[in-house]
Amino acid sequence: MRERASAKIRGAMDRHGDARVTLLGELIDHAPLFPPASLPLPDALEEDSRARVSRDAFMLGRFVCLASQLSELPDVGRGISVVLDAVLADDPRVEAAETRPSFDPGAGVPHVGEVYVETPLDDALEDRLDHVVEFGLRAKVRCGGAAVPDAESLAGFIRSCRERDVVFKATAGLHHAVRSDGEHGFLNLLAAVVFGDEVRALDETDPTAFKLDAEAFSWRGRSASAGELEAARRNRLHSIGSCSFFEPVEELDALGVLPL
Repeated sequence: MRERASAKIRGAMDRHGDARVTLLGELIDHAPLFPPASLPLPDALEEDSRARVSRDAFMLGRFVCLASQLSELPDVGRGISVVLDAVLADDPRVEAAETRPSFDPGAGVPHVGEVYVETPLDDALEDRLDHVVEFGLRAKVRCGGAAVPDAESLAGFIRSCRERDVVFKATAGLHHAVRSDGEHGFLNLLAAVVFGDEVRALDETDPTAFKLDAEAFSWRGRSASAGELEAARRNRLHSIGSCSFFEPVEELDALGVLPL
C-alpha cells in the first residue's frame, strides 16, 4: 500500500486472503473532474473526501486530474494519476500518467512510475501494443463514452495484452457492475481478465452468473482464489477510471458482494 493511503483503506486491505478485497481493492481511479460528472474542483474534492471516509474506501484508487490542473490540486491524501494535456510538472504526488492516443513514446516518456498509453481499438492495435512493450509502458482502453466498443473488439484488446504481458487500465462507461443498457460492466471486464473466454464474459448480462465472497470470485462455474485474483490485478487489470465512485459501489452493494 502507498504511504498516503488512509488507515481505513489499510485496514480493509489487511483482510488477508479475502477475495473481495483482493479483486476490488483500489480498483476505482476517481475522476470526478471528467465527463460526464465534470464537477468543479471544489465539488470534486468534496465528493472525493466523502469517498475516502466511506465504508468502501478500500476500493478507492488514485485521484485523476489533467496535467494542467495539477498546480491547483491540494493534497488528496493519496497518489494522483495525471492525464497529459500539458507538460507534466515535477510533483511527488504523481504516481501515473495517462496519454492521449496521439502520444509518441519515441518523443519522450514522462518520468513517473507508470505510464498508460491510450490505445484505440482499431487496425493499429497490435502495433501500438508492441510499442507499449518496447518502451516498458502500460496500456489504457476506453470502454464507453462517445462510443462503446463491441465485445469482440474489447476482448481482442484483453487477449493482446495477455499475450504481451501488458498491464492496462480501463476507463469510460464502467459505472455498471454487470453489462446492461448496452454498456460494459466492470465485473464482466474482471471476469474476462481472470477467466479468459473474453467475448462470452463481456457479453454476460445475468448478475446471478457472478459470485464474489471472501473465498473466491466465480463466473459460470469457474472460480478463482484470492491468490489468482491478486495476480490478475497485478499483472493485467490495474484499475478502472470512473467519474463517479459511488455509482459502481452502489451497484456492487445491490448485488450483496461487498465486505462489511
